[in-house]
Amino acid sequence: MAKILVVDDDKELARTVSDWLSLDHHIVEAVFTGGDGLSRVKTYSYDLIVLDMNLPEVHGLRILKEFRDMGGGTPVLILTGQSDLDDKEAGLDAGADDYLTKPFQGRELTARVRAILRRPRDYSGTVLQQSDLVLDSNQHCVIRGGEEISLVPREFALLEFFMRNPNKVFSAEVLLNRVWRDDSDATTEAVTTCIKRLRKKLDLPDSPSVIRTIHGVGYKLRGDQKKKESGSNV
Repeated sequence: MAKILVVDDDKELARTVSDWLSLDHHIVEAVFTGGDGLSRVKTYSYDLIVLDMNLPEVHGLRILKEFRDMGGGTPVLILTGQSDLDDKEAGLDAGADDYLTKPFQGRELTARVRAILRRPRDYSGTVLQQSDLVLDSNQHCVIRGGEEISLVPREFALLEFFMRNPNKVFSAEVLLNRVWRDDSDATTEAVTTCIKRLRKKLDLPDSPSVIRTIHGVGYKLRGDQKKKESGSNV
């Protein structure tokens, strides 16, 4: 079972692809614009990305190049209506692992996905580190000061989001939309509660909190500090 992101502006096709992959017991997320796709690959970890080229907002080739430039190691299968050899060559040169031209059969798609997932990973971008805090998204573990810290999935997802977006401030509403988007009943109170739990598990005695509150704005991951900062907690 793999976690797969589908990025395609053809919503009907994206949902069909998602259904095919789900039948192969994969967990599938689908987004329909290049902007959402770029945000997703920069923020979350996947085992495979199925990426269209002609996308609104941000072209698929740009998404692929930026993802590889930042060290993203997830395999990428380009799925597009462009059949010219030059287009295929550009995609593969940018770091794609395979190229499938529309129209296609579901069996061919799932066979290519299985083949890609069997390959060894060529890139490494799954370990994030901030000072003495280390997060490994593949192993789903967090270590601080050499000690492993147990986090529930939502705490892990929130911490991973912060660590993939260092030095950026996010409001509770933005965090709710980005980390809790699969839970329509969640409120901003869930965000603040999760942050409190993370602080309790991650913070060290007599040290600034890992997650800093910027009053009236939101929260950010505290970077390396040579001296204590006067930041408030929730």
